[in-house]
Amino acid sequence: MAEVQYTEENIRSLDWKEHIRLRPGMYIGKLGDGTAPDDGIYVLLKEIIDNSIDEFVMGHGKQIDISIKDKVVTVRDYGRGIPLGSVIDCVSKINTGGKYDSRAFQKSVGLNGVGTKAVNALSSFFKVESFRDGETKVAEFDKGELVHDHKIAKTTERNGTKFQFNADNTILKTSILFQNL
Repeated sequence: MAEVQYTEENIRSLDWKEHIRLRPGMYIGKLGDGTAPDDGIYVLLKEIIDNSIDEFVMGHGKQIDISIKDKVVTVRDYGRGIPLGSVIDCVSKINTGGKYDSRAFQKSVGLNGVGTKAVNALSSFFKVESFRDGETKVAEFDKGELVHDHKIAKTTERNGTKFQFNADNTILKTSILFQNL
């Protein structure tokens, strides 16, 4: 067998979503098939719910709605909502988020700026909606790639954030999670 040369041609730089998709275990632990409580699908769900819990614990919103229908997970909180000009950055730029500012988040479950980005990158469908003071911003992604950037629009929805996602079944085997629904 010929020896393979290790040169500059072997070095690659990945963007954030490529890295998460190529090495998901670094972000969500084991992939699993949904039979164990620490399988990746539950970590994705927990990452989104944790953001809503942070809002709740800090007294912003008194309700969190969670549903799973047709393999799409929906989590809606009634907290402050992501600032509308930062919605896309908060779900698609690694190490970006409001939890680095201790004035805005005195208590937080997650602080590393990776959680929602991992969910976004590992989902075949990911949608974020933020509602703030009569306006809303919506963005939709496919495997971390922005596919629809809606303009800020008027809304009658209460403040808060709504996430919807469908885990990419080419990476996560989610059949157990959805089997009995």
